[in-house]
Amino acid sequence: MNEPMADPDQELRARRAASFGSHAAAYARHRPGYPRKALSWGLSGAAPAPLRVVDLAAGTGKVSLGLIGLGVRVTAIEPDPAMLAEFSRLLPEVTAMTGTAENIPLADGSADAVVIGQAFHWFDADAALAEMARVIRPGGVVVALWNHDDESVAWVAEFRELTRTGVSRVWLDNPGDVPTHPAFDTFEREIFPHSQRRTAESLVETVATHSHMLVASPEQANTTLSTARAFLESNPETANGEFDLPIITSVFRARRR
Repeated sequence: MNEPMADPDQELRARRAASFGSHAAAYARHRPGYPRKALSWGLSGAAPAPLRVVDLAAGTGKVSLGLIGLGVRVTAIEPDPAMLAEFSRLLPEVTAMTGTAENIPLADGSADAVVIGQAFHWFDADAALAEMARVIRPGGVVVALWNHDDESVAWVAEFRELTRTGVSRVWLDNPGDVPTHPAFDTFEREIFPHSQRRTAESLVETVATHSHMLVASPEQANTTLSTARAFLESNPETANGEFDLPIITSVFRARRR
C-alpha cells in the first residue's frame, strides 16, 4: 500500500516556521519593533482596558518591549528554546514560558489580551483561536500585527522584488484577513506608518533573518543577498550611510464575546 504523499507546501511552511531559532541573536538585532500607536490601538479594543497581556509566539521580545512601555503586565509564550533563551536574556523581568498558540499554558480567562507579532500565519488558525478564546476573558481582545515594507516607495518595491527566492510565498508577504471564530467579533484592521533606521549592510542582514532566506539553499541565499547588497550600495537613497526603511504595520483586533 502506498504512503500518502506529503504536502510540499505544508512541509515548507513547517521548515520556515522552525527556521528562526538558530538565528535568534540576529533576529533580535535586526528585526524591527512595533509602533506604540499600533499596540495601543490593538489593546484599545478591550473593555475594560487590559492589564494582563500575553505575547504569543513572542520570539525575542519585539512585541513585549512595546507592551512594557504601555504599562501592562506581560506574559510571553514561545515554542522555540533558542528564541525563548534570547527573550529571557533581553527581558529577564518578563515571565516567559514554553508553549504554542494551539496549547497555551495558562488558565481559562486569565488574560485580558493576547498579542501576536509577525506570527499568526504560522498557526493552525482554528485551534489557535479556540485556545485564545479559552484564555481571554469576555470583553478582552486578540491582536495580530505584521510589519511589512512600504512598497508604495519605488526603491523599496524594487528591493523587495530582488530579495525574493525560489521558496518565497505570497502568503507570507500579504497578511490577508485573519480567520473568523464564533468566540470573537469580526476582526477590525488599521494601518500605521513606521520606519527603521538602517544601513545597506544592516538591511541585508535583516533580510537574511527572513524565513524564506533561512530555508533557501546556501547558493541561492548568497546570490540573493549579494544582489540586494549591490542594489542598496548603488541606489542614491540607500548608498550613503544610514537611511530610514519605510514600513507599514498592519494591525487586526477582535473582541472576545
